[in-house]
Amino acid sequence: MRLADQLKDATGDVHRQAERGGAVALLLRGALTVQAYARFLANLRPAYQALEAGLLQWREHPALRAVVRPELFRAAVLQADLVALAGEDWADEVPLLPSGRAYQARIEAVRRDDPVLLLAHAYVRYLGDLNGGQVLARRLASSLGLGPAALGFYRFDAIGPMEAFRQEYRRGFDQAALTPAQIQAVLAEARRGFMLNLAISQAVVAEGVGEG
Repeated sequence: MRLADQLKDATGDVHRQAERGGAVALLLRGALTVQAYARFLANLRPAYQALEAGLLQWREHPALRAVVRPELFRAAVLQADLVALAGEDWADEVPLLPSGRAYQARIEAVRRDDPVLLLAHAYVRYLGDLNGGQVLARRLASSLGLGPAALGFYRFDAIGPMEAFRQEYRRGFDQAALTPAQIQAVLAEARRGFMLNLAISQAVVAEGVGEG
């Protein structure tokens, strides 16, 4: 089985948990506040910063070469969205939660100790953004009235037709020549990535700023 298909199968249950819990569940119901959405993005941003620094550092690694696509990088557009949502001083106004720090720390540890596992985090983040992220953008526009300036996270202006790029990017994972042990480690790390994402989503709601 191709690695992308293995990743999809191995993470199906935790992916559903991430979609049905915390801030994401409220967002999909149209019940998330702007304040909570800003907090969610602010706590995802450090994970993207760590992932994108790691992918650039290891861009010539044979297992990673095909998935290092800077046109997908989200850290800069997340910052622009946060300015639109919470103002120029967003970093002082929107707290970084322990769960956001934990996600960042895990990716930094992977970057340092076992960069092959960056495959897992690229899968969780970018294929999620290219797929379900488009649904979230429509829901945010309709429920919170957000305009393009606050929804850059979900726009990929540099990739061309979305579906063709998605398929091309999935094939990039299949090009990683991994040992059976490495495959199992990547699958486990992808599950961990979804749970780290869920922890942020739940923490945002636990802060009491989630539901409008």
